[in-house]
Amino acid sequence: MRSGKSDRLRGIRDALRMGVAEFYPRSVRVFASVIEKAAVAGQDPIELGFEQLSSRFDQFLQRQYSKHNNPQRGIMIFDRSSTEQRIQTLAREFKYRGHTWGKTRNYAEVPLFLDSRATRLIQLADLVAFAIYRNFEHGDPTFFQEIEKTFDAEGGVQHGLFIKSTLKNQLALDLDC
Repeated sequence: MRSGKSDRLRGIRDALRMGVAEFYPRSVRVFASVIEKAAVAGQDPIELGFEQLSSRFDQFLQRQYSKHNNPQRGIMIFDRSSTEQRIQTLAREFKYRGHTWGKTRNYAEVPLFLDSRATRLIQLADLVAFAIYRNFEHGDPTFFQEIEKTFDAEGGVQHGLFIKSTLKNQLALDLDC
């Protein structure tokens, strides 16, 4: 039996709600980097985006240890893409030479790349990315509303969402960041 469009849209919302939102803040924190290419002319958007993601996730892990005595290590898992080699190189550079805010110190392993068809976790991450994309690229908050409160935050400060846009001030107002 074939699902209609409304069934598919409801399925995406339900997956985001049940797979992400219902587990925040106990076990799920979302990290994302939204970069408008025009806002980073002359910079590598892959490097900037990965630097933001990796440093923010590393800082989250450091906070878990220093504030909650939780010494866990983390791992970043990505969907396979043409940027895999570039991100692997950046991960090594950030660990040994550092990035803008220091060296990454809290990772258990280098970033892994998996085919989203092979694992539901990556499929869920794809839905999160789709929700973010629809919100920022098309102004459609339908799915983003399901996850907007799951970005890493502590003490009233949101750490898990980086936005670099020529419209950043407007986006920040729209998101109440």
